[in-house]
Amino acid sequence: MKNIFVLLLTLSISLFGASKFLMPDEAFKANAIINSSMEIEASVEIAKDIYLYTEQLKLEVKEGSGISIAEIKKPKSVEHHEEMVYLESPQFIVTLEKGSDISGMKNIEFVLSYQGCSEQGLCYEPLSETYSFEVDTSKLKVASTIKSDVGTKEEQKIVAPKEDTVSETDAIANTIKSGNITLVLLTFLGFGLLLALTPCVFPMIPIISGVIISQGDGITTKKAFGLSVVYVLAMAVAYTIAGVLAGLFGANLQAALQTPWVIYSFAGVFVALAFSMFGFYELKLPDSLVAKVSKNSNRGGYIGVAIMGFLSALIVGPCVAAPLAGALVYIGQTGDAVLGGLALFFMSIGMGIPLIAVGVSAGRFMPKPGAWMTMVTAIFGVMMLFIAVWMLERVVDEYVTMLLYAMLGIGFAIYLGAFERESHIFKRSVALIAFIYFVALLIGALGGSTSMTKPLSFLKSGASQTQVVTKELEYSKVKSIAQLDELLAKHKGKKIMLDFYASWCTSCKELENVTFADARVKAKLSEFVFIKADVTENSQEQKAMSKKYGVFGPPALIFFDTSSTVMNSKTIIGFVGPDEFLAHLNQI
Repeated sequence: MKNIFVLLLTLSISLFGASKFLMPDEAFKANAIINSSMEIEASVEIAKDIYLYTEQLKLEVKEGSGISIAEIKKPKSVEHHEEMVYLESPQFIVTLEKGSDISGMKNIEFVLSYQGCSEQGLCYEPLSETYSFEVDTSKLKVASTIKSDVGTKEEQKIVAPKEDTVSETDAIANTIKSGNITLVLLTFLGFGLLLALTPCVFPMIPIISGVIISQGDGITTKKAFGLSVVYVLAMAVAYTIAGVLAGLFGANLQAALQTPWVIYSFAGVFVALAFSMFGFYELKLPDSLVAKVSKNSNRGGYIGVAIMGFLSALIVGPCVAAPLAGALVYIGQTGDAVLGGLALFFMSIGMGIPLIAVGVSAGRFMPKPGAWMTMVTAIFGVMMLFIAVWMLERVVDEYVTMLLYAMLGIGFAIYLGAFERESHIFKRSVALIAFIYFVALLIGALGGSTSMTKPLSFLKSGASQTQVVTKELEYSKVKSIAQLDELLAKHKGKKIMLDFYASWCTSCKELENVTFADARVKAKLSEFVFIKADVTENSQEQKAMSKKYGVFGPPALIFFDTSSTVMNSKTIIGFVGPDEFLAHLNQI
């Protein structure tokens, strides 16, 4: 998150002028020392035209040392922009206390967390600093002797919170609440550009390319651009509407559209498009309807592209990431569907910018009529069929989809000329490699393998197979609050990770196949009780379970401490890589 914030802040500086905004380390300089009386003297030096939110300023001694905070003396805050803030650099005196059985020298970790804004309209992400001190406990009072009513109006006691940070989702929601609207929209545009690199958007690339190619050899770059923009705008409108509804009513519209009959229907649309590209027939609106719609220009194609873009956003790419969840949390908490919806719209536009580039490229580099045109059209037809099979993965057995992939791939390899001696050497080599892989995929499917990357893994010895199985993660699956509460009560006293997932969730599969498959992650997760909350069917019980934990859609990873209390600051929304996830686990 921090790297994303710095990237977007750098973008803002380049857009609005280098002298307008300061980098975080220039705006804030935190410091903390321990004095001879074993009190912690903490401060945050703020630059000119910078202020700190009192509500976001937190001071904490991490648990485990037997030492805690008795009271915190702080300066008086003032009201500014309807918020209580510090306009001048605040200083704090933290008095410590110890347990009755604590003695000698003890090492503690002190955490100072804060968030502030610039008068120019920039709000910085929450920041945190950790300091290590050695404490002489002989100079501390025992906890029971510390009075709770110490402090005046100028020096008031504040209670140290249990957690030192908020989750990334809540941090993003807070950014919308306190941020300048221009910066919020630019930030979400940047989030969208980053999300364009995730599996949520990849399936849309062949769709927009195929739509452009299917227009024929007469398409111009200008029309390709227009069609691409219409597709992306329709996609953005769909995400915005679905997001606003989810935020206001807690309903996951995308999940509702992942029912089998919807998936089968949409997969059928892609099959129909593919066969149209193969030349079996031409898909178009009736001439009489086109004449009414288009009047003086042919706009029937734009309507079809808009419909495809709208449906693609809801059905092809049902992903939830931290920025999306943050906007939904903001809408749910404030009811402000306008600003929340605008943030979602700009995020969708960011996701769609690469798609526009792809669509324009498809129109710009269209080959001249001839054999190449037939080949390119056929390739995109096959890609449409692959998307249809990819969608069916959500509702049919893995064995069936493996067979479909294998048969489709073998046929395409033969079409490319895998066994034609007259074929160009490069083209034939690619075709032969594809043929060998898809034959291996067919053998793997017949042998019971479900791995697209290692289809022949079933040929390993029985001993090897046993070794692999024993290394798989063990988990319990629940589909209702009652089942989950039963497991939480059973495992009270242990660390617990709850994984909200669905079979139609692309990022959930990426988490399972990439992050959870990492040997280091498996070893670390063995310290946790692993529970999977299955929300595939989006039933009333599953909706209630998601609502209870504030989950708008999978994937979402929620952590419980040893008292079975949710650790809100540790929640993860969306895909996270093995290294980042391992570092996250080490903090719990």
